[in-house]
Amino acid sequence: MRNFKTLDHVVIDHETGIITLSAQQDDLTSTRLSMRREGSYLSISASYGPIEIAMRPRFAEVVRVLSKMQPVEGLQTTRQVGTGQAYLAMGLQADKGLVIRPTIVADATGHICFNLFLTDDVCQALFDWLDI
Repeated sequence: MRNFKTLDHVVIDHETGIITLSAQQDDLTSTRLSMRREGSYLSISASYGPIEIAMRPRFAEVVRVLSKMQPVEGLQTTRQVGTGQAYLAMGLQADKGLVIRPTIVADATGHICFNLFLTDDVCQALFDWLDI
């Protein structure tokens, strides 16, 4: 079964344009989700200590999916952005929190992903940063 890490803290570095989502109680080696716009792409880094999943989905596609997303009872994620080999699965929850699952697929036998839950405040900060 999936174990979700709740991210409830936001830091926006206006100088670099990076938004970092993390847990308030964590130290520097714990789970983080950082994003920065790079032209028409959204550079995403999901990390836990030295382990990282890095992705670059199209910015417009991420914004389009998030702006139209609605909660669906019983489903953790309802939309994916990316390809079959690397994607960002997302799902809005009834409490306005957001499930984000950055995933890298090895082949039909397995994958690696981060199971992250953004609280409603962090979700709203992300939407504001994305200008949704």
